[in-house]
Amino acid sequence: MSEVKWIANNMQKAKCDELDLMSLREMEKVIAFHKSFPQYEETPLVSLEALSKELGVSGLYVKDESFRFGLNAFKVLGGSYAMAKFIAQKLEIDISELPYSKLTSDAVKNKIGDTVFYTATDGNHGRGVAWAAKELKQKAVVYMPDGSSLIRRDRIREEGAVCEIIEGMNYDACVRLASSEAAEKSNSVVVQDTAWDGYEEIPGWIMQGYGTMGLEAINQLKELGIERPTHIFVQAGVGSLPGAVVGCFQNMFPDNCPIITVVEPHAADCIYKSALSGKREIVTGEMRTIMAGLACGEPNTISWEILKNHATFFASCPDWISAKGMRMLAAPIGDDKKVVSGESGAVGFGLLAALMTRENLHEFKTALELDKNSKVLFFSSEGDTDPEKYKSIVWDGEGSEFNVTI
Repeated sequence: MSEVKWIANNMQKAKCDELDLMSLREMEKVIAFHKSFPQYEETPLVSLEALSKELGVSGLYVKDESFRFGLNAFKVLGGSYAMAKFIAQKLEIDISELPYSKLTSDAVKNKIGDTVFYTATDGNHGRGVAWAAKELKQKAVVYMPDGSSLIRRDRIREEGAVCEIIEGMNYDACVRLASSEAAEKSNSVVVQDTAWDGYEEIPGWIMQGYGTMGLEAINQLKELGIERPTHIFVQAGVGSLPGAVVGCFQNMFPDNCPIITVVEPHAADCIYKSALSGKREIVTGEMRTIMAGLACGEPNTISWEILKNHATFFASCPDWISAKGMRMLAAPIGDDKKVVSGESGAVGFGLLAALMTRENLHEFKTALELDKNSKVLFFSSEGDTDPEKYKSIVWDGEGSEFNVTI
């Protein structure tokens, strides 16, 4: 059976200003922007009290992003904010002067004209960009890697975007395609949730957009009487989400940041491999995993700087870890609420459950200092964005540790 791989962050820390991107001042602008949307509602923070007792920790808290803007995933937070920052830059005003009502007005549209937003996606980011483009009366072109879910493609098209699955291309190749096409055409820009040398401003804005989720979680924990979580498990594709989470919490708790573990699938563990070598590493190939949203092989250059300096642990997990997390969240015990968490949203929770119940992970559990006093936060970044896949895993046992091909 394929097992969990992990490493503590022993990289030499550099003194730099990478945390400025997620400063509390910037995060306040971000959440004020999102709150200006008529569709805005704070997504739930689910406290799993019965399961906490079952697993032997003080508290388990799941930020359920399946309720975000009716799009079933958190990604719209980043795409919408980056697109708004792009427009604010063109208008030469600060984002604080561009709430939803003004952003979507005919006056702004007439000033900036027509823009085509290009992007590549495994599903959730592309749908968020497509939705935001529709709200802005603009256009979006979305490319998806070979093997992508047809349901996710169709939902992007329902938002009015041009969306194609590109045969023979993985996620990173689709990113390059979107970038090259946007560069070749007038009034076009690539809005991508990864960064590379020479393309860092927009990805930085996307990471800032994710800060709304972090600030909401911090405030919701305080409402429960919890000043700070002791631990956070956060999943990584290119690393934008964990980079945003680490940056947000490190700025909020500079002297006592929670222990933060970055979690990836075995097939696409570019962050874990980078932590092993101490430098940014790239994973190539098909990257086949049930965690489609995490099947990315090239670390975001901006988030990597944050993670290598401030993340605590890195873990690479087999698919059964994610499947276990999905099933546990879907079948609560006692009075706990059900959380519909998709393949890319549940891997952190599945890892915690394995850590608390399996002797072969005792060394990792001890290193993490997980015990009866631990208060653990998770970000369930998507719901059942592919309902058929969700049922195959939760109902029919796909991805189980007992039927995985090793």
